[in-house]
Amino acid sequence: WMTRLSEGICKSGSDSAFPMVLAVSEDWAKGGAGNGLGTLYAFEKACNVAKKNFNVDLRQMLKGKKVSAALFHTAGKGTRLAPLPASENNNKPGVKLPVCHQLSDGSFAPITVLEAVVKQSGIYAASRKGRLSVFWGDQIFVPSASFKYIPSHHADIMCTLLGDKAPTAEEWAEKGLDKYGVIAVSNGPGRDAAQVEKVDHKTATEMLKVLGDIGSVGPSLGSFSVSAELLQALCDEYRPELTKKEGKFDTDPHFWMPLTLPEKDYVTLMNQKGVSEEEAKAHHGRMTNMKSSFNMGGMGLFGAVDVGNEACWWDYGLLKLYSDNNLKFLDTDESSDLLRKFFHVDDKKAHSTLGDVKVDDKSLVSSCKFKSGSISESVIAGVEALEISAEGAIIVNCTAKKIVAGKNSILYNLIDDSEEGITALEGDVIVSVTEESGEMMELKSKHSICGGKAWKEKVAGNDMTFEEVMVKNFGSNVSKIEKKRAELFKKTSSSFGEF
Repeated sequence: WMTRLSEGICKSGSDSAFPMVLAVSEDWAKGGAGNGLGTLYAFEKACNVAKKNFNVDLRQMLKGKKVSAALFHTAGKGTRLAPLPASENNNKPGVKLPVCHQLSDGSFAPITVLEAVVKQSGIYAASRKGRLSVFWGDQIFVPSASFKYIPSHHADIMCTLLGDKAPTAEEWAEKGLDKYGVIAVSNGPGRDAAQVEKVDHKTATEMLKVLGDIGSVGPSLGSFSVSAELLQALCDEYRPELTKKEGKFDTDPHFWMPLTLPEKDYVTLMNQKGVSEEEAKAHHGRMTNMKSSFNMGGMGLFGAVDVGNEACWWDYGLLKLYSDNNLKFLDTDESSDLLRKFFHVDDKKAHSTLGDVKVDDKSLVSSCKFKSGSISESVIAGVEALEISAEGAIIVNCTAKKIVAGKNSILYNLIDDSEEGITALEGDVIVSVTEESGEMMELKSKHSICGGKAWKEKVAGNDMTFEEVMVKNFGSNVSKIEKKRAELFKKTSSSFGEF
């Protein structure tokens, strides 16, 4: 990732060390650190890499407000997106989208989810000098509210505020706010915020009395930023856990809620999560002590960043959502227009050689080579075949003599030199898992199958479960495999002759 991003969308046009890409892994105790401790641990490891590789004191530069930093959480098995992460050898953020961008060598290739997230989140950088921003590596959102602002709180969390007044009980239920983590913002001059999670209107109103007059509320996106000062205070507070690499704490229940809610309300919420009263009280006391010794320096502690209630949000963490959100390229509504604009799609047949292929007005074909066939209501990127027949399909990084893909099918990373080629019936999902030797194995699923629920099952005629493939992929050299896959693709496609 350090190489790919540094030579790609984060490439510097000067001799400066910035933009600086630092990739670290979480070598924590079994069960992981949670996204709270995980953020602190990743930041400290990144500081070490910055010093070692670039002789840059990242912590000091952040403290001096000379840079803004962003951390992208990419951990997780990607069970709900199976089998696509398996095809990337467990590199979940490396899952490709069916639209191409230009690489540093001038060639074009499908953009990955993480590259798209980095591209999108960069709009907040200028407003966040001296802060660490934290984003999730499989979600892209484009705000409808201004992304330029002056931070007024040591921590601020992104949310979609629903109007300029607190909702009624009926509106709370209608908006489904009882199913989300909800951010509430006060009407006071400080615009302080607090967070509650999955509670009804009456309970939320009672718990949020700490804010006084509530101005507006809305569901949390989870992404947040913290000042260098609060980041250091959190690292100091959790030094025992960070040193021993033990414990598991998430930001919402273990950082933001105990910092913004009274003890009684915090204990009630944590009891709903199965946490004992004694444990919840102890953790609330710990965070209260940290807060009391923290120098606020004239800023508030916890605030909100509104992305706007017309913001577009595209989640690629679930196979069905991967399909739905990529097929949005075909639609004509405002969200789809924005999606195409975000990915710079101004030519629906960009960088492609299409021969005698009939392509309808809806389809998006990016960096492809074909000789004959037909394409309708499909999104296709980085594909080369002598003959193509696609209807309502998504095809990414595949080559074969003949490709037939039915409605709601997904073909991904497939390399086939047979005469019959590749055939996907309606709803079929077919990917290839490549090893360092170049040996390839097909892995299948269905559009209707949730990989999370079928994780331990052999589905669609596979010889292995998704979990078994994941285990087999452990320790894979992703860079080496990516290079090998590209060589095999080129060799196979070249054998078909001129397009």
